[in-house]
Amino acid sequence: MSRELKTGIVAVVIIGLLIWGYNFLKGQDLFKGDSRHFFVEYNSIQGLNEASLVTINGLQVGRVSKIKFNDKPDKRGGLLVRFTLENDFVFSKQSIVRIYSPSPLGGSNLAILPNYEGDNAVSGDTLKGEIESSLFTSIGERLDPIQQKLDEVLEGADSLLVGLNQVLDKKSRKSLNRSILGLEYTVSDVRKTLKGVNTILEDNQDNLAATLTNAKTITDNFSQVSKDLAQANLSETIKEFETTLANVNSLLSNIENGNGTLGKLMTDDKMYNNLTNASKEMEELLREMKLNPKRFVHFLSLEKRQNLLTKKTIKKILVINRT
Repeated sequence: MSRELKTGIVAVVIIGLLIWGYNFLKGQDLFKGDSRHFFVEYNSIQGLNEASLVTINGLQVGRVSKIKFNDKPDKRGGLLVRFTLENDFVFSKQSIVRIYSPSPLGGSNLAILPNYEGDNAVSGDTLKGEIESSLFTSIGERLDPIQQKLDEVLEGADSLLVGLNQVLDKKSRKSLNRSILGLEYTVSDVRKTLKGVNTILEDNQDNLAATLTNAKTITDNFSQVSKDLAQANLSETIKEFETTLANVNSLLSNIENGNGTLGKLMTDDKMYNNLTNASKEMEELLREMKLNPKRFVHFLSLEKRQNLLTKKTIKKILVINRT
């Protein structure tokens, strides 16, 4: 075999290996002609590229073979991804192909989320695609509202500073400086006052200690008094007081019902009228004795007349009580 033939064979082998390697990197294996291919549409591929891996439940089953713009008029600007499967795993057309990032710093891959309901997917079908939020995308979505609020706060702070600059003109700044100086003098006076108070406290430390001792003694005395009151038999005293009140209530009830002499006197109008008549007759008798004393002197002596008057009065009272 000549040297030229050997060189030609080596060149052909090298060219073949280059073609195979190029297609392998693109996800196409020239030695496997029975592979299936599918399509999926996206608006953004999130760093997906040709030769990215295709997995099912974490197992590599294929590669992305081609990415191009969508030719459909209604989906102009979208992207059409073609991937091949080297596995005969069966799934339905309802399955979802998701773009995900296996690591924050790595590229994106495709993951097939298999669905087994409906017709089985065949080579050339277009599957439904979705995009999984990456770590940075999720952080960005969370930071967007914060950034918006921060912008609003900065705008408010800027408006506030502008307003302060408008309010604090030269005259206002001088007035503010005077106020600050006055506040400084006030703080100095407060310090002097506190120093004087400290001096008074130091000079009267013994008196304060004696006052606190006396206060403690008074507190102990109050504590002892409260202890004595707690130990006193207040329950028996309260019971006796309740018994006395019950007796008083019973007495008042008897008086109200007309029981006894006092009750009859309070409720019986006849007794009241008799006593009233008796007092009137006694009054008339005394008046008659004052007006005509001679009518009573020649019959009885003064002592006998008084005794007789007393007996008659007592007799009348007894008769009234009996009635």
